[in-house]
Amino acid sequence: MKNKLFLMFIGLFISAGVFAQQGFPFADEIRAFKHQDSISFPPKNGILFIGSSSIRKWTDLEQRYAGKPIIRRGVGGCELWQIADYYTPYILFPYQPRKIFIYAGENDIAAGKSAQDVLTSFTKLWEMIHGKLPKAEVYFMSIKPSPVRARYYEVVYAANDLVKTYLKDKPHSHYVDLVPAIYKPGTIQPDSGLFNNDYLHLNSKGYDQWQRVLDPLVK
Repeated sequence: MKNKLFLMFIGLFISAGVFAQQGFPFADEIRAFKHQDSISFPPKNGILFIGSSSIRKWTDLEQRYAGKPIIRRGVGGCELWQIADYYTPYILFPYQPRKIFIYAGENDIAAGKSAQDVLTSFTKLWEMIHGKLPKAEVYFMSIKPSPVRARYYEVVYAANDLVKTYLKDKPHSHYVDLVPAIYKPGTIQPDSGLFNNDYLHLNSKGYDQWQRVLDPLVK
């Protein structure tokens, strides 16, 4: 037991050093997740939801799927490339999940990246996951058209199409089209009533719509 505690403290010390390096984004959030893991580490073969603030703010996700081994690791404001370049050793691979739901890319586009940039980042992430966890089911949750970011819709839809095409022939991989679920009925425009006042993040009704699509997959 003493050896395990010693190794845990050494691991936390090393992680703290890594997080302190210049340029590590959202270090405090990653450190908080690792502290949480040190207290209660999630069991293997869980269902991981990883991504940006749309995952972080889905605070009742675990309650919606009570009884399921949900692991929620949302990093507010993060971009898809950061998940691949920084976070996989900390909040992805250690859990050895059997299912991985990914929501990211929206912030990349808002930061000026192209649809091809999003695909490149996702390709890198997918290859990393497939190399280390070849049996894990990977689900790319389509990037949502948020009303406050209407000027980026064209890039959002293009990025979604590129990822969807990329995943067609990839094993254990799925494109989850969540876009129509948040359209205002009879239109192809997002329903602002499904968003918080910032018109960027979903409210509870918006997550209800996501859940209807995800229910058959989270099992």
